[in-house]
Amino acid sequence: MNLITNIVGTVAKPVFDIIDKAVTDKDQAARLKADLQRRLIDQQDAGLKAQMQIILAEATGESWAQRNWRPVLMLVIVAIIANNYLLAPYLGAMFGVGLQLELPEHMWNLMTLGVGGYIAGRSGEKIAGTLKRGSDSGGGNLMGRIDTR
Repeated sequence: MNLITNIVGTVAKPVFDIIDKAVTDKDQAARLKADLQRRLIDQQDAGLKAQMQIILAEATGESWAQRNWRPVLMLVIVAIIANNYLLAPYLGAMFGVGLQLELPEHMWNLMTLGVGGYIAGRSGEKIAGTLKRGSDSGGGNLMGRIDTR
C-alpha cells in the first residue's frame, strides 16, 4: 500500500465512521467523504511542494556545500556501511586486519530517513499528480484512482 493511501486511511477512517453514523443520506455521506479525501490529498500535496521548494533552494544555492551537503552525508554513511559489512570482513578474513567504524543508531536513522524520504517523496509526487488529475476530471472516490506505476 502506498504512503498517501496509508495517511488518508489513518486520518480519515475515524471521521468516515462518524460521517456514516451521523449522515443518513448515503449520497451526501459519499460526497462528504470524497471532499475530505480531496482536502487531505491537497494538504499532503502542499507539504510535498514545500519540501520540494527547500530542496530546490539548496540545489540552486551559490555555495557548493549548500548544494551538496545531503548527497555528501548520504555517501559518507554508505561508505561506512560498505566498509563495515563488505571491506572490513574480507580484509579481516584474508589478512586478520579489518577496521570497522562505529555507526551510531541515530546515523542509521538518518540514512533510513534520507533514503526513505526520497522514495516516499517521489512516490507521493506521482500519486498526488495522479489524484489531482483524477479529481480535476470529475471527483468521485479518489482512493479508487490511485495509479501505482
